[in-house]
Amino acid sequence: MAQQEDRQRLKKAAAMVYNYDRDPRWTDYWSNVLIPPHMASRPEVVDLYQRKFYKRFIDSEFEIEPKSSNSFSPQPVQPPIASSLSTPPSTVENAQSPYRDYTEMVASDTCGASTSLSQKMKHSLHLSNQEENSNGREEVDREQASLPLTMSYNARIRPLLDAVDKLRQLKVMNEGIQLPTIVVVGDQSSGKSSVLESLAGISLPRGQGICTRVPLIMKLQHQPSDETELSLEYLGKEIETDEVNVARAINDATEEIAGNAKGISNIPLTLIVKKNGVPDLTMVDLPGITRVPVQGQPENIYEQISNIIMEYIRPEETIILNVLSATVDFPTCESIRMSQRVDKTGERTLAVVTKSDKAPEGLREKVTADDVHIGLGYVCVRNRIGDETYEEARIEEANLFNNHPLLCKIDKSMVGVPVLAQKLVQIQATIISKCLPEIVKKINDKLNSNVQELGSMPKHLSSITEAMTAFMQIVGSAKESLRKILVRGEFDEFPDEKEMHGTARLAEMLNKYAEQLQNKRVEFESKENFLMDEIGVLQETKGIGLPNFLPRTAFLTILQRKVKEVSDAPIDFVSNVWDYIEKVVVSVLTHHSANYPQLQSSNRRAASNLIERMKEKSLDRVMELTEMEKLTDYTCNPDYLAEWNQLMAGQNAFITIMNDRWATPKITIHAFGEIEVGHLREYPNAVRQNAFDMKMRITAYWNIVLRRLVDVTALHLQFSVHNLVNKEMESELVKEMMDPYGGGLERLLEEPPSVSNKRNRLKKSIKLLKESKDVLAKITDRISVDGAITYY
Repeated sequence: MAQQEDRQRLKKAAAMVYNYDRDPRWTDYWSNVLIPPHMASRPEVVDLYQRKFYKRFIDSEFEIEPKSSNSFSPQPVQPPIASSLSTPPSTVENAQSPYRDYTEMVASDTCGASTSLSQKMKHSLHLSNQEENSNGREEVDREQASLPLTMSYNARIRPLLDAVDKLRQLKVMNEGIQLPTIVVVGDQSSGKSSVLESLAGISLPRGQGICTRVPLIMKLQHQPSDETELSLEYLGKEIETDEVNVARAINDATEEIAGNAKGISNIPLTLIVKKNGVPDLTMVDLPGITRVPVQGQPENIYEQISNIIMEYIRPEETIILNVLSATVDFPTCESIRMSQRVDKTGERTLAVVTKSDKAPEGLREKVTADDVHIGLGYVCVRNRIGDETYEEARIEEANLFNNHPLLCKIDKSMVGVPVLAQKLVQIQATIISKCLPEIVKKINDKLNSNVQELGSMPKHLSSITEAMTAFMQIVGSAKESLRKILVRGEFDEFPDEKEMHGTARLAEMLNKYAEQLQNKRVEFESKENFLMDEIGVLQETKGIGLPNFLPRTAFLTILQRKVKEVSDAPIDFVSNVWDYIEKVVVSVLTHHSANYPQLQSSNRRAASNLIERMKEKSLDRVMELTEMEKLTDYTCNPDYLAEWNQLMAGQNAFITIMNDRWATPKITIHAFGEIEVGHLREYPNAVRQNAFDMKMRITAYWNIVLRRLVDVTALHLQFSVHNLVNKEMESELVKEMMDPYGGGLERLLEEPPSVSNKRNRLKKSIKLLKESKDVLAKITDRISVDGAITYY
């Protein structure tokens, strides 16, 4: 125990003498500690945080002695000024900004009993150690956590809001990555401009009809100095302006974007407002909804506005600020209908009710009944009237909701522009802290995908040698693929494309061809008019000679007739096979030359020309085969005699039935089945016997012919495919490439526009995503795993 205490005393001494000023980590650490200015210079505060730094970065075993609450009892601080909602007008008139009252109101709420809204804000922002101590702060950490919310908000959320604004400026949304955005929508003349004026403290364009004709991105940034800085960004320009001329500058920019008429445009205009006291917000104001076009507006103005609004409010990351006039029924508002299409539960919709002083009757019931499902609640405000200053407007608003017999009954958390600003600040902080980690992931995923896609693109060839190497690689890989598909029966390259499983499809086609020929055989072995064809041929080919000899001419006549009737089948089969092979070859060549589109036309041409020649050879071969079968009758296949003998075994039974006129004129013969033969009794016995013999001979030989037509054709095609894959195709592709009229290898050096455009698009996308990643990298230490904002 004593040794442990000695070690701790040594560590304490080491921490006291450590040179923090020379350690750059201390500067970064101290800059992220949020403490009030009146405590930052106190030695005991600096000493405490130096010890914490030492434990975190130098010696994790160093133990920090706990300090009593009296050690850090804060020095007297002037109490915060009350909010304009409860302060007499004489007090508020001295305020320099309409939002100074708002800041002080939140400070008062935080230092005293916190309102439910501020508690929700603390919860949504995940601020750590927020327990409030009515007797004072026990430690500087607790004192830091209980600072006025707007003070800690600016320091905590401003970097994240700047990052989101920078991503929007980089147009990362063009990459399909949605950003958290507050979008302001409302029907025409609902008071949108008045609400935004009150939030920004500046005058916006006003007038009859549509005042906002382009999406207006308003970036409000609080700055300590009393000097106001205003600027516009659009179409690559940046124009500075001032409070007096800002409305005119917006009108001029709008006309440059959308034209001088009253039409609208989807090209955004950005207004940057840096002003003391404004809430740190970024909002997108969209054109007001109108159904009836006025003079100078297109007939489809409603559809144009609707399309723009739906484009902005559809993403789940968007918060919809729906501006409603108290003078209308909320369910009839077109803006409500649009928001309900994409946000049926209303969980990302906040409603602002304007013109509360114009229709106070029943307003409390309308905002509490919530017939239109506004999940984020309502805020009722009073519009600035005439030449009122913004300070005067806030005073009148406070008086209205405090003293009006009907409006004073509305809960104070639902009235006033300051409350609206507070809610927007809280909602913005919540949505950013929720969405930013996912945005980081999407940017990384998209960047990795684009880098991989760019890497898979073909190398830009710069010499004939490189072009020849690339061409031979394409030819070699295509040959190997075709060997797999058409020769070896492998289909690992196209596992899900059955049409590319070549050997299986060729076998199916061959089986279909053989089946077709067998069906022809069945037709020839018809049971009707049995032996009549043979008798007719025998009678026409008889000559002077011995009666028991069959004339060979009769046999050949019948054979030639049969061959002629099936001669189309081999031709159709060969044509179909080569058509299929052509599709496979072209698909493979196109696949392997996908990175070089300039090669694909010549490759297709070479493949088509080659296969057309080989197809003609195959057709000549099968036509020659059928001609040979017509020319003579020959086979050494023993199956012929075996089949003939088996068929002739039924001849005696046939003769017996023919000679017995009282017997049933039916006979069962092998390969024919039961046959009607009564019509043959009128012919002489010798004629019947010769016809029977002829029929059996031609039947036995015809089986041999059909097998030969299938076997020889199949062997020829197999041989031709091997030649095509292993020799002919490569020669044809090289010949086509070297054709002096085809451009030769020089075509590979000319990158086609489609590839060049794709390469440039990917490079631009990668550059944009890298810049976006760098923007977010600067604040990743403030994003925790669950999306909360974290600090030292």
